Amino acid sequence: MAVVVAGRPAGDPAGRNAGQLGWRRRLLGRDPIGLAFVAPYVVFLGGLFAYPLLVALYISFFDYFFAAPGAHVSRPFIGFDNYVAVLNDPVFQRSIFNVAEFILINVPLTVLLSLVLATALNSKLPFRSFFRAAYYIPYVTASVAVIGVWLWLFSGSGLLNGVLGPLAPQPSWLVSDLWAMPVIALVVTWKQLGFYVLLYLAALQNIPGELYEAAEVDGAGVVRKFLSITVPGVRSVTVLVVILATIVGANLFTEPYLLTGGGGPNGASMSPVLLMYQQGIEQGHAGYAAAIGVVLAIVVMGISAINRFVLERD
Repeated sequence: MAVVVAGRPAGDPAGRNAGQLGWRRRLLGRDPIGLAFVAPYVVFLGGLFAYPLLVALYISFFDYFFAAPGAHVSRPFIGFDNYVAVLNDPVFQRSIFNVAEFILINVPLTVLLSLVLATALNSKLPFRSFFRAAYYIPYVTASVAVIGVWLWLFSGSGLLNGVLGPLAPQPSWLVSDLWAMPVIALVVTWKQLGFYVLLYLAALQNIPGELYEAAEVDGAGVVRKFLSITVPGVRSVTVLVVILATIVGANLFTEPYLLTGGGGPNGASMSPVLLMYQQGIEQGHAGYAAAIGVVLAIVVMGISAINRFVLERD
C-alpha cells in the first residue's frame, strides 16, 4: 500500500523537483535566456568600470608610482595614509566645495531648462524638428571645439565685457574667485542640455493626452497643466536627470582645465578629478590620486542614493 504524504505518495520526487525548479527560478529568473542578452554588457561593465575601480582601491593603499615596463621598484604598503592625506589636504577640500557649488547651480538649472524646453518642443511648433536637432548639437560637439567660443565671450576683452562696459566684473569672469565656477556651470549646462531634453521628450510621449484634455475642460491653464500633469508625469526621468547631472558635476574636468588653465584662479575652479590628474599623471603620486578617486566614488554614490530617496519617495 502506498503511503500518502501531503497529498502525494511517499518517495515521489515531484516535491523535490519542484523545490529545485523554484531555486533555479529564484537564481536565474523566470526567463533565463535574458541572462544571455545582458551578459555582454555585464562583461563590458565589469571590465571597463569594476576592474579599474578595484585596481584603484588596491593602489590607494600603497606608496604607488608608475615605472617603466619591466622595472621592479619598491611600492611599500602604507595603509590608510593616502586617505588621511587626502582628507586633510586643503586643495582637495576646496575642490569638493567647488564641485558642491557647481552642482547647486548646474543641477537645478539643468532640470528646469530641459523640462521647459522639452515641453515646448513636444507641442506643435513650426520648425520643431530643427529646434530639436539644434539643442542636441552642442552635446555631441567636442568640448575642445567650443571652449574657444566661451573664452571669447568671457575673457577680459570679450564680447560680454564689451556689452556690459563699466558693469563688467573686475577681475574678469574666468580669473575671478567669485565668477569662475558659475561660468563653468553655465557652460556645462549649455553643453549637456540637449541630452536631458531628449530624455524628457521621451518621457512626455508616455503621458496620455486625455489628461491634458480633461484639465482644459476643468479650466486649467498652461501653468496649472504643467505643474499638475507634466511634472508628476516625468518624475522618474527627473530622478535620472538629477543623478546623471550630479555624476557629471563630480567628474568635472575638461571645462576647468581648458577655461581656467588648470583650476585657477587660486584653486577657485579646481575639481577632484582635475586634482587627481595633476597628482597622478603630472606629479606621479598614483597612490594619492587613487585615494582621491575612491573617496570621490563613495561621495557620488552617497549623493546619488540621497537624491533617489528624496525624489522617489511618495
